[in-house]
Amino acid sequence: MAVKPTNEYSEGSIRVLKGLEPVKQRPGMYTRTDNPLHVIQEVLDNAADEALAGHGKKIKVALHGDGSISIEDDGRGIPFGLHPEENAPVIELVFTRLHAGGKFDKGKGGAYSFSGGLHGVGVSVTNALATRLEATTYREGMVARLVFAGGDVVEPLQVRKQGEGDRKSGTTVRVWPDAKYFEALALPMAQLVHLLRSKAVLMPGVTVTLFNEKTKETQTWTYKGGLRDYLLQTLNGELVIPVFEGEGFADAQHDSFAEGEGAAWCVAFTEDGQPVRESYVNLIPTSAGGTHESGLRDGLFTAVKSFVELHSLLPKGVKLLPEDVFARASYVLSTKVLDPQFQGQIKERLNSRDAVRLVSSFVRPTLELWLNQHVEYGRKLAELAIKAAQTRQKAGQKVEKRKGSGVAVLPGKLTDCESRDLAHNEVFLVEGDSAGGSAKMGRDKESQAVLPLRGKVLNTWEVERDRLFANTEIHDIAVAIGVDPHGPNDTPDLSGLRYGKVCILSDADVDGSHIQVLLLTLFFRHFPKLIETGHIFVARPPLFRVDAPARGKKPASKAYALDEGELTAILDKLRKEGVRETAWSISRFKGLGEMNAEQLWETTLNPDTRRLLPVQLGSMDFLQTESLITKLMGKGEAAARRELMELHGDMVEIDI
Repeated sequence: MAVKPTNEYSEGSIRVLKGLEPVKQRPGMYTRTDNPLHVIQEVLDNAADEALAGHGKKIKVALHGDGSISIEDDGRGIPFGLHPEENAPVIELVFTRLHAGGKFDKGKGGAYSFSGGLHGVGVSVTNALATRLEATTYREGMVARLVFAGGDVVEPLQVRKQGEGDRKSGTTVRVWPDAKYFEALALPMAQLVHLLRSKAVLMPGVTVTLFNEKTKETQTWTYKGGLRDYLLQTLNGELVIPVFEGEGFADAQHDSFAEGEGAAWCVAFTEDGQPVRESYVNLIPTSAGGTHESGLRDGLFTAVKSFVELHSLLPKGVKLLPEDVFARASYVLSTKVLDPQFQGQIKERLNSRDAVRLVSSFVRPTLELWLNQHVEYGRKLAELAIKAAQTRQKAGQKVEKRKGSGVAVLPGKLTDCESRDLAHNEVFLVEGDSAGGSAKMGRDKESQAVLPLRGKVLNTWEVERDRLFANTEIHDIAVAIGVDPHGPNDTPDLSGLRYGKVCILSDADVDGSHIQVLLLTLFFRHFPKLIETGHIFVARPPLFRVDAPARGKKPASKAYALDEGELTAILDKLRKEGVRETAWSISRFKGLGEMNAEQLWETTLNPDTRRLLPVQLGSMDFLQTESLITKLMGKGEAAARRELMELHGDMVEIDI
């Protein structure tokens, strides 16, 4: 009798996770699991969003003796009536449904114009990972209470009239985090205090209180002086110049940004001590920084550089880079972005491309004016930056002296960069002269070099090393990079390496992919140590551009998509924002040569907004990879290639 296999894969094998199940199955995808601070922060952020929208002045956090935490605000209170489409109380949906919340409605009259919450997974994640959660809302003369356990309702909604001791409006959420989802249940007190204090700093006039039931200790924060007071209290080290502070927000007539978008900042420069660097987007702390910090850096650098040039302060042979100005800078940056795009669910890093321009456009002119009004401070700041640049350049020259005198003549097609600093230098191997022209015009001349390649590069998989230089393109690549061809077991001299990043930049079509494969074959076969040491990258230019008209508070915008999948996501987002199908226009780039210099910089060259993939071996070892490439690139491997295509052909998308 045949035994039926138990590992059969059929329709019944597919499991659909419903409700909050995905969070319980994979909590690490939605929050930090070392301790419950982030799930508590989700509730705190909602209270802060109420204050940010002008509907609250007090936030109280209490640590209870039984391990639970409660957060209380005096905002508008969560609505508790039935949702018009879902036929369930709104307060229940907020705590039990992923992607349900008041932060998605960004149009005029939306509940929150600027808010941190956007992914819509916030407090529903808190609820899913709690043994018990009690939510009480006060609004419209009523009190509504709902209790959950493990994300499920255990005490249905109860509504009563407000009594004498009740608040007029607001929300109280009490959470008992579930120990099985976290490595430790104790909250890191220093981080919690920092988080609460920063909320008070960013919302002058709002009082934030922390009460510890065990120690009976109460801490209260209210800041009238905002960012400046906070930075000076936190700072170590003596100031070189007085604190530079300012703010800038777009008005209704602004041609690039929505009304209210902008930033407030406070920057201090010190000779010594550990720099203090904190940034926030709509009150959410972005501990991993992001594009708003890049905007601050860009604004500071451009202003200081123009001051140095105006007053002819730069010594001969010294080149200023952004990190020279930024090296001794401490700052607190609070940015307001209408529709923030964060990296990951825990919102540690801002990815919104426009935030670079948003922050920079307000910081640069303000600092330029300030420096020219206080020339003596400008000179001190310039001195600090020039000193940092000289130290950096000396360190770079020490490495150069160790190189031999037999330097090969660089190829004539190479448009080199000015800097010799390996950590920042990049060379782009670009397909064709027209794309090379755009890249030369759009690049950062300081740190980005361009080497245009003519046509398809030679397939070097079976070419002997001593015959490689017979091919002009490969000769030029090797000389430009500054490293000789070598094998996987060799120890080549990498001291001559001229660029920290060698980036393959080809069209986003089939031909471009072919050139990419040929260059990757060259590096894997004849320059393996460059892959091993993390110097080879692939740039990913977009295939589509979508131009959308102005809508509500959002001005006209453009977005770039790498492929069909991203294009679909952009169009879905526009539909949700109420844009008509006929209102947007989609253009497809046939090749890099079709992009002008500005577009190429914005999408593919700018370190703050580009997609650059590091080339790594991944899960396969060297021998497995070598065997696979032999099947793909070997001349006598037609049968093996056919077998490979038959096995995996259905995984390939063909671009015709």
